[in-house]
Amino acid sequence: MNAAEIMKNIETSQMKETAPQFRVGDTVKVYGKIVEGNRERVQVFEGVVLKKQGSSNRETFTVRKLSNGVGVEKTWPLHSPNVEKVEVVRRGKVRRAKLNYLRGRVGKRAKVKELVK
Repeated sequence: MNAAEIMKNIETSQMKETAPQFRVGDTVKVYGKIVEGNRERVQVFEGVVLKKQGSSNRETFTVRKLSNGVGVEKTWPLHSPNVEKVEVVRRGKVRRAKLNYLRGRVGKRAKVKELVK
């Protein structure tokens, strides 16, 4: 086996069996594990998915929320053991892959239209 095949085997072994299905523009709840000293707890981070990037076990997604009027963004690795689950709250209707324009908007202008099926 060459190096590329070995790397591919290692990466596939680190991936989750069922990756959560969501898209850019969706409002999601990310259940992330947080270690404080010797205790471990789960903290929920709810916001709009700004972007998804990467592939295989390197795939990441960025979630943005408003906390006390201040925008907070957090980038999560999709296949990380620290991400317990990702729950879709509502589907968003967007026409682009990266929603960087939301960073400059506040209030109602920062909303994403809901996808109605």
